Amino acid sequence: MELKSWYAEEKPWIIAGPCSAETEDQMMETVEGLVKQGFSTIRAGVWKPRTRPNSFEGVGEKAFPWIKQAKEVFKVKFAIEVASARHVELALQNDIDILWVGARTTVNPFNVQEIADALKGVKDKPVLVKNPVNPDLNLWIGALERIHQAGIQKIGAIHRGFSTYQESIYRNIPLWQIPLDLKSRYPELLLICDPSHIAGKRDLLFEIAQKAMNLRYDGLIIESHRSPDEAWSDAAQQLTPANLKLMLDKLQIRDLTIASAKLQNKLDQIRDEIDETDKELLEVLARRFELVKKVGNYKKEKNVAIFQLERWNAILKNRPEWGEKLQLNPDFVKTLYQSVHDESIRIQTDIYNE
Repeated sequence: MELKSWYAEEKPWIIAGPCSAETEDQMMETVEGLVKQGFSTIRAGVWKPRTRPNSFEGVGEKAFPWIKQAKEVFKVKFAIEVASARHVELALQNDIDILWVGARTTVNPFNVQEIADALKGVKDKPVLVKNPVNPDLNLWIGALERIHQAGIQKIGAIHRGFSTYQESIYRNIPLWQIPLDLKSRYPELLLICDPSHIAGKRDLLFEIAQKAMNLRYDGLIIESHRSPDEAWSDAAQQLTPANLKLMLDKLQIRDLTIASAKLQNKLDQIRDEIDETDKELLEVLARRFELVKKVGNYKKEKNVAIFQLERWNAILKNRPEWGEKLQLNPDFVKTLYQSVHDESIRIQTDIYNE
């Protein structure tokens, strides 16, 4: 997939607006508030795929006259989610400026291909693809490839976090390394963060948005409503236009490169130390897995099951505690040891299969 840089305006690109288009008054007042705060690209949900039935699933085609009116009055661009060929057809008929493919659609290659087929012949509309619900980089790349193969040149990715069964402060855990891996493979790909759907609540929005800026994301797509507490969907994660502007004004936008040779030399020196520390870390891991092999051979000899629940529960309890004493994030330590445990199970399984 060969991509070209296409967004030439000042970054970060901010796409802001309500989770859902609810009523004509709500749309017009929210857009007016956003325009007064300097925003010019508006998002709004026309169709809302919900996890469970009987939730508000958007007003559908009824929203298009409101969007048209807002575009004419306030001279803004509009972005909406599309989940089927029919959605694409209606969006194009109603001159929607930007389309995005939602997380629940990205997981299904058949649905993505249907959307891609409907987009063939479209030249100037940006199409953004949200990460799939579950952490699967190849699935995300596959969706982007299908849209690209349809002839779309203005293509981008939206990082909105990933579902997890684990307890978390986030609505969707960020797993920052996945979008960074995507960006490293496709440096020209426009990468946008969706703090609203990662956070799920207002008090985490700034933290996530700043992290995205620290990582040099190209923009943010974020939810804003005239009266967030009265929103028909996702009320807890929306801000008023004025509060959104206040939050974004506090963001520090990082430089992409280091201009000073002295600063670059210092950075290189620290990175050399990191490289040496990583080598030591890998040597320690190698020693640990050698011990795992000894354990596996002993269990096999004594006909003992590989998985020992009490031992695993003890590790889950005390390793984060040990890490915290070393000023390490306990959640990180827990995640680290889950990966170590998975590899330990694999090693011992291979021993049992010999």
